[in-house]
Amino acid sequence: MKFIDETTIIVQSGDGGRGCVSFRRERFVPKGGPDGGDGGKGGDVLLKAAPNKRTLYHLQFKKEYKAPSGGHGQGSQRSGRGGEDLIIPVPVGTAIFDAETGDLLYDLVDPDRTVVVARGGRGGQGNAKFKSATHRTPRFAQPGEAGQRLTLKLELKSIADVGIIGLPNAGKSTLISAISSARPKIADYPFTTLTPNLGVVASHQGEPFVVADIPGLIEGAHEGAGLGIRFLRHVERTSMLVHMIDASTLTPDDPLKSYRMVNHELAMYSDALARKPQLVVLNKIDLAGTDQLADPFCQALPGSKILRISAATHKGLDALKQHIRRQLDALDETQ
Repeated sequence: MKFIDETTIIVQSGDGGRGCVSFRRERFVPKGGPDGGDGGKGGDVLLKAAPNKRTLYHLQFKKEYKAPSGGHGQGSQRSGRGGEDLIIPVPVGTAIFDAETGDLLYDLVDPDRTVVVARGGRGGQGNAKFKSATHRTPRFAQPGEAGQRLTLKLELKSIADVGIIGLPNAGKSTLISAISSARPKIADYPFTTLTPNLGVVASHQGEPFVVADIPGLIEGAHEGAGLGIRFLRHVERTSMLVHMIDASTLTPDDPLKSYRMVNHELAMYSDALARKPQLVVLNKIDLAGTDQLADPFCQALPGSKILRISAATHKGLDALKQHIRRQLDALDETQ
């Protein structure tokens, strides 16, 4: 599935309803005055930063969005009903541009922020509003104003829901290529990944989610060592972390060495980053002897959920995607 990070849509707010031309026609009131009501306001079109939307995928199938128009005014000074607003959910981090001018209109970086991108037309006034001492029987009313029509370009600038972290050569790029349509460069030397690779993971239980393999962290990363602070900033923008460890490199005398080092770098950079939810994954479990090396690691972290996978052979990847999906849903509920 393609990662949809930009799209163009057309939005149109509702037209205002027209005012009514009407006169009282009651018995025993020989000279009934004007009583035409006003038209209703057209509905606005709004975009809302929705935390449960992670891509612009849901907008690629429908390109035009129109809010309802306002109702027309009626006699007895009854106003027309206002058109309902149309709210279009987009992911947090969506930038909204005028497609014709290229101007940035809004940048939805805060969850649940809602902006009006097209205002509904004002309803026309009925003839009752035009009665005066010199004009007692106005036979005209205002038409409603037309709604606004805009072409918007939407760009998703948030990096990912899930950041895959770990030492160089832990298998992060192999994992993202196995669970998504991303095709990052993969090699057996350090720092193969020089920029975060994004991939969208299809889910049968909900909306797709976006993962990023973050370039390998090394000791001193919080001070700029290796690829350093530049990519720790990207990690900070994710909702959760998958901490990937090469099971073949574990040592029985200190199985948590690499795990502690990476978490130390996160904590030295940011307390908030250190508190970010983590799912620990032991990779390359298909290699001979890795199960025996993994046992001491799991024993050293009692009570922690640790998954054993092989990104190369796809072993355990379905369970991994299900755990990520459940954890993202749980985070959505707490927001």
